[in-house]
Amino acid sequence: MLGFSAAARAATSPNTNLVLLFSTKLPITDSSSFYSFTSCSLRNSSRLHTSCRPIKAMAAQEAQSSASASASGDRQALISLSDKNNLAFLGNELQNLGYKIVSTGGTASALESAGVSVTKVEELTCFPEMLDGRVKTLHPNIHGGILARRDQKHHMEALSNHGIGTFNVVVVNLYPFYDKVTSKGGIEFEDGIENIDIGGPAMIRAAAKNHKDVLVVVDSEDYPALLEYLKADKDDQQFRRNLAWKAFQHVASYDSAVSEWLWRQTTEDKFPPSLTVPLLLKSPLRYGENPHQKAAFYVDKSLAEVNAGGIATAIQHHGKEMSYNNYLDADAAWNCVSEFRSPTCVVVKHTNPCGVASRDDILEAYRLAVKADPVSAFGGIVAFNIEVDEALAKEIREFRSPTDDETRMFYEIVVAPKYSKKGLEILRGKSKTLRILEASKNEKGKLSLRQVGGGWLAQESDDLIPQDIQFNVVSKKSPQETELSDAEFAWLCVKHVKSNAIVIAKNNCMLGMGSGQPNRLESLRIALRKAGEEVKGAALASDAFFPFAWKDAVEEACESGVSVIAEPGGSIRDGDAIDCCNKYGVSLVFTNVRHFRH
Repeated sequence: MLGFSAAARAATSPNTNLVLLFSTKLPITDSSSFYSFTSCSLRNSSRLHTSCRPIKAMAAQEAQSSASASASGDRQALISLSDKNNLAFLGNELQNLGYKIVSTGGTASALESAGVSVTKVEELTCFPEMLDGRVKTLHPNIHGGILARRDQKHHMEALSNHGIGTFNVVVVNLYPFYDKVTSKGGIEFEDGIENIDIGGPAMIRAAAKNHKDVLVVVDSEDYPALLEYLKADKDDQQFRRNLAWKAFQHVASYDSAVSEWLWRQTTEDKFPPSLTVPLLLKSPLRYGENPHQKAAFYVDKSLAEVNAGGIATAIQHHGKEMSYNNYLDADAAWNCVSEFRSPTCVVVKHTNPCGVASRDDILEAYRLAVKADPVSAFGGIVAFNIEVDEALAKEIREFRSPTDDETRMFYEIVVAPKYSKKGLEILRGKSKTLRILEASKNEKGKLSLRQVGGGWLAQESDDLIPQDIQFNVVSKKSPQETELSDAEFAWLCVKHVKSNAIVIAKNNCMLGMGSGQPNRLESLRIALRKAGEEVKGAALASDAFFPFAWKDAVEEACESGVSVIAEPGGSIRDGDAIDCCNKYGVSLVFTNVRHFRH
C-alpha cells in the first residue's frame, strides 16, 4: 500500500528515531468507494509529525465483497497449529459444516494440500508476516474478532465500524518448546528463545477468556467432541468452560516450561523465588491411603524430570491397577535397589526395606532378602536392579516362605529394569493381580518436594553412597576389610529406612532393621531381635548419632556382639560412644553424614 511506502521513506530520514504504523479500513458513506486510511507518526528529537492521507484501495465491487466477508457474521474458524495431527480431518469437517477457515503459514499450506479452502491471516490483517514469523496474528483484525462479546452492542458496533468479522472457533497449539529444549544434545540459547511462542498463547488466552462466544481447542484429541458439539448446534456452557480451562492450563504448563528453562540458563541456584510444577493426570486411583480418601496419580512434567527415570514413568506389564500405597511402596523399593552396584534384591513393606541382599547369584540374593523378614515380606514389594530372566522368574513364582517352607510367597509388585520374554511370561502366570513394573533408574540431583499444610518443602535428593564419603575410624580397634564392607552395606541400607533407623548386616545381607521409633534404643532392640544369633560379628549402622552410650544403645549393641558400628558422629557425647566401643573391643567409624528419613 502507498501508506506503507511513505512510511518506509520517512523511516530513512536521518532525524527519524521511531516509526509507529497502523491501518484501519472504514466504509465511506458513498457506497461506490472504499478507502484505506493509514496513519504514520514519526518522532524526532524536536517534535512529532503526523500525516494521514486517504488512499483509494479498490473498486466498489471489491470493497463491498471484502466488507461483507469480514463483517457479515459468517461462521469463521481460526486454525494455527505446530502439531498438525488430524488437521486435514478437522479442516474438511469444519468446511463441510459451513465454516470459513482462516489460517497461518504452514497450517494454511497443509489445509490447502488437503483440499480445504483457506483464507490466510494476512488477507484479514492486510499486513504481511514479519520479523521471521514473530508477528503474524498480533493484530486487531484477529484479536478483535476473538475477544468481542456478542451480547455487548458497543462491541459489535466497533467490529462493524472497522470491518472486522467474528471468530466462532479457535484451534491453536504452540511451538514445540518443550520438545526442543529437552531434545538429545540440548539446544542453543538463541534457538530456545526463538521457540517461545507469543502469538499462539495470546490467541488461546483471548479465546478462552471469551469462551461464552468462542470455542477454543488446544488438543487434537478434542476434535471429535468439538465437531459433535457443532453438529448438534447446542449451547452447552459447561462444554465451553471445560475447553477454556484446558486452554488456560495448556498455556500455564507451557509458560512453566519456559520459566524453568530460562531460570536454568540464568543461574545454578535450584531454588527460584517462584516455582511452578506442571502435573499431568496419569490415572485416577481407587482411593488414597485409605478407602474413604479419594486420590489420583499425576506425572511431573517439569523439564528436570524428562528422561530422569523413576516409578512415575515405569511401564506396567501386568496386574491390577496401581493403588496410592502401591506407588509409595514401589518408589521406596526402586529407589533403594537402584543404589546398589552389585546384583541386589530389596523387599519393601510400608515403604521400609525389610530385606536387602547383594550377591553375584541373584537367586541367592532374592532368597536372602526374603529370609531377613519373611513375615513382613509376604504381601510386600520385591525389586531387582538387574534383568528378571526365566530362572529368577521361576524362583519368584515358586519360592516358599522360610517360616514354614510351604506357603508360596505372595507379592503386590515386582519391579526391575527389564525382563526377558520368558521371564515376563512366567511372572504373568504367578497371579492375575501381580503388578509387574519395568522402571529406569532415577537420575541424581533431583529436587525433592514434600507438602506440608499450606506450603511445600523443597530439598536436594539424598544421593550420597558409600563411595562418596569417608568412613573414619575413631576407635582403638580398626575394622577388617570385610567388616568395613559390611558397615558400608548397612549404611547404604539405613538411609532408606524411616528414622529412627538401625540396620544390622553381614556378608552384604540385611539381618535385621528397626525403623520409625521415637527413640533410637527401641529401633536398636527391634533390629537385634530380628537379627537373632546372626548378630555376632555383624555390622550396625545408625542413620543419626547416638545421644547416649552407656546403659543405652551403644552399650547394648556392643554387648550383642556386633563387630563394627557406623554412625555420623556429632553428639556432645561422642567421647562416651568411643570409650564404650573401646571397652568392648568394637570398631567405631564416623561417616559425618546423617540420613534422617521422616
